[in-house]
Amino acid sequence: MHSKLDVIIAGGGRVGFQTAEFLDDQGHDVTIVERDEDRCDDIADAYLATVVEGDAANPDILEQADVDRADVVAGLTGETGVNLATCMAARELSPGTRTVCRIDRAKGRAYTRFVDAVLFPERAGARVAANEIVGSDVRTLADVTGTLDIMQIRIKEGAPAAGRTLKEIRFPAGTLVISDDDGERIARPETTLEPDKQYVVAVEPDVADEVLNLLRG
Repeated sequence: MHSKLDVIIAGGGRVGFQTAEFLDDQGHDVTIVERDEDRCDDIADAYLATVVEGDAANPDILEQADVDRADVVAGLTGETGVNLATCMAARELSPGTRTVCRIDRAKGRAYTRFVDAVLFPERAGARVAANEIVGSDVRTLADVTGTLDIMQIRIKEGAPAAGRTLKEIRFPAGTLVISDDDGERIARPETTLEPDKQYVVAVEPDVADEVLNLLRG
């Protein structure tokens, strides 16, 4: 179980809201910063996050959201520039805070030196964003061409697939487990997914959430 985190999410749209739901389910404290007043009301009605109305790229708004107490700030709006500005402002105001930035795929690699992690969650869903916010148990190789996600995933104790062989697990079509736990061999049908070991997995975007659910619970 991860320790409880204080997370600020910039953007209360589909990705930001669903990510907040995952984090809330895991027991983390979430604050959503959203510019749209009506959207703020909808989020507040869901009782899963503290809501701050305003532009998260504005340092005053970030301070209002208690950025100095935050473990992670995630820019998850649909605008790369806003997300990047939010993460950079957060780093300035609270240097120890982890920053996660949702970016447009075409602009990907250029921003990695400014933030701790970059995301393309419109492809892989909010669960990948939540995992990236919480830590490094799921790592996506963001520079792979095409739409496949190739992820390094740590198997979680108690997950549906933990302790089972690949031939016993009913993965959805569009899934390929590539390496075994030491990374020295291609995975085979008899490869057992051991809890707390890492495996490289390729998935098509529309089944990514289902596969993560099997491996992470």
